[in-house]
This record gives sequence, structure tokens and C-alpha cells, in this order.
Amino acid sequence: MKIAMISEHASPLAVPGAVDAGGQNVHVGALAREIAGLGHEVTVYTRKDREDAPDTVEIGPGLSVVHVPAGPAAPISKDEILPWIPDFGAWLRDRWVFDRPDVVHSHFWMSGVAALEAAEQVRVPVVHTYHALGSVKRRHQGSADASPRDRIKAEASIGRRADAIIATCHDEVDELIRMRVPRRSTRVVPCGVDTAAFNHHVTPRERPSRPRLLSVGRLVRRKGVETSIEALRRLPDVELVVAGGPAASELHRDAEVTRLRWIAAQAGVGDRVRFIGRIGRSELPSLMRSAAALVSVPWYEPFGMVALEGMACGVPVVASAVGGQKETVVNGVTGLLVPPRHPRALAKALRTLLDDPVRRTAYGIAGADRAKVRYGWGRIASETLAVYDEVLSARRRGSEGAVVIGAGPAPVRGRRQR
Repeated sequence: MKIAMISEHASPLAVPGAVDAGGQNVHVGALAREIAGLGHEVTVYTRKDREDAPDTVEIGPGLSVVHVPAGPAAPISKDEILPWIPDFGAWLRDRWVFDRPDVVHSHFWMSGVAALEAAEQVRVPVVHTYHALGSVKRRHQGSADASPRDRIKAEASIGRRADAIIATCHDEVDELIRMRVPRRSTRVVPCGVDTAAFNHHVTPRERPSRPRLLSVGRLVRRKGVETSIEALRRLPDVELVVAGGPAASELHRDAEVTRLRWIAAQAGVGDRVRFIGRIGRSELPSLMRSAAALVSVPWYEPFGMVALEGMACGVPVVASAVGGQKETVVNGVTGLLVPPRHPRALAKALRTLLDDPVRRTAYGIAGADRAKVRYGWGRIASETLAVYDEVLSARRRGSEGAVVIGAGPAPVRGRRQR
């Protein structure tokens, strides 16, 4: 198949951990690579965000990234991209008239808007993955939500217009039903993990002198780093390492780092909280392996790839019971689930783990096994290709509505489904 993936703000070439660069960048890049590796032709379309960015970057056999000229060729917040989405969609339409893909897979709501405007004119089926929903963000952030005003309405429209929706967890399906997106249009395919890079055989980066807790991710309030810092009050023998945000040399200029350092000082734990800045993907597994536990306690989380990567590394995970983390982390088997924004509950769960090395080892082994068997990118790619095949079959049968997922997966090209 010739597959077009649209990821307007999250390029697979970006460094995760920077502003607006996180799980979606990793997901799109890994999924595209795996599908291309099965013999398909994949093109990822993302917005051109710098003048010297080449029009096309070949990043592997059958896989390329195309920079679409839409808006200024400079970095801008994803919440400021919407005015240029019509230009993005028009550019795609003009290209696809002469280079038509078999199927389009859009990632994030603005990509969905652009993809549908282009694909409907050239009669190409569209599969959509939201990665995050505006209704959930608005519920948790309220007036602090900087998303464009029309986001929630647009997401509902995408859900009814796309040929199929790929949700990453069942929580998302429930949310989509409340938005009146037909259940029959959705299929749950979780995010994956690169078990060749993230595994329990990786040598730890270092052997810390005291138990280490690790938090990894973009430094935004909803990620819950503040909760982890406050939990340290009840864990006097423990250090917290926070990875993410700007480069280490720029941490002193970051407003969120300044805020979190002030909270740590007020809590009397400033000497046990260490910010190390952005970490390259290649360095992350060894850093995870140095931790006694990985802490992932966001207020809300569409999926939660960091928790899955920690599991793959054989590290026990303590995670907030939100979104996809409720499905990846098996409570009492691969880690522990706690309520979000609850430092006391987090401290209690961590104390339970830190005082029981046998339990930590058992959780680590179970987590690594679960990550490898259920969440390897090979399996995720196969399940995604099955959805592509379904929508293509529906189009061939002359179907005009959403594809009925419940009939079971169609045969997958390239790899036998496990």
C-alpha cells in the first residue's frame, strides 16, 4: 500500500521532550518505520518549521518525511497553527491529485481537518488517531486550556467523517461515544514500545547511592511532577530525577523548572530533586534502568508511553490511574496505580515498593514480559494495517459510511497477526 500519514506539528524528526514534542512524535515515527519495513510505502507529512528544512527527507527504505509549506517556516506553538491548516489541506490535495495514496492516516485533530479536506476531494479513505482529546483537556485545565475554541467541535466532526478511528485505549472510546462518534467506527490499537532499545538487558547509566525515582516527560503542569516532589516529604531516603524540558544548559531559563524548584525548596526536599533536562532517546533506557521505580502521575494522559517504556526496561512503575495507563500498568502485577494529584497515596505506594525488593523484581519481570508480548511495534503495526485493510475493503464494496469494526480483522499484508 501507499500510505500517507499526516502529523502537522509532531514530526518524527523532532527531539522528544522539547516543547510540543513528545509521545506523538515517537508514535508516528515508530509506526511509520515498522509499516515501511513490511514493504509498504509510507510518507509522513508535517509542517515546515524552519527555512533550511529540506522539502523531503528520506529516513529509511520506503519511508520519507515531507515538509509542507503552511504558515511561517519557524517554530510556533501547536495551538497557533490552526489558521494555516486550510493551506496545509490545500497543499495535500494538490499533491494527491497526481500522487494519490491508497489510505490516509491522520494524527491529532488539526491533521484530521487537513486530511479530510484533501482526501474527500480525491476519494481516499481516512483513518484518524486523536492522540489527545480537547474535551478531556478542557475538563482538567479549564481556563488554562490554550487550545483553539473550535477544537472540540472539530474533533466530533472528524469522528463522524473519517472512515475509521483508531483509539489508543478504552477510556478514549468512552469519551468519543459521549461526543456522538459511532462506536462501530472505532478500533482500539494501543501505542507501542521499541523493545530492542527498551529492555531489561540494558546496562544502567549509574548505580545511585540511594533509591532513585525517575520522572520523564515534557515539563508541563498536567504531567504531575509537582505531585512527585510533594511525595518526597514522606520518603526521606529517596532522590527524584526529572528528565525532560529544555537542554540542561537552559534549565535556569525555564519557567516550569523554576516553579518546580521553588515547590521543592518549600517542601524541604530541594537537595533531593535533580533536573537533568532533555535526554536523547538513546540515553533513556540506561537512565530508566538506574531507577528503583519510574513515576508517571499526570492529571490525565491519553495513553502514557513513558510508563510502557519503563515496564519494557524491567522497572516497576507507579502511575496515576488515568487514560491508557489503567490498561498498560496492571495494578499489583507490573506496578501500582494511584489517584492523580494525590501525594500521600503516591508516597505510600512508593514506600511499599522501596521496602520490598522482591516485589520490585517481580513487577519488573512481569512488566518487561507484558511490554514485549502485547506492545511491540510489530504487533501494533499489524493491527493498524488491519484497520487500513478494512476501510479499503469497505470502499471497494461501495460503502459510504463508517467501517464496521466488529466483524473481525481483515487479513494483514506483510506479517501474520499474532
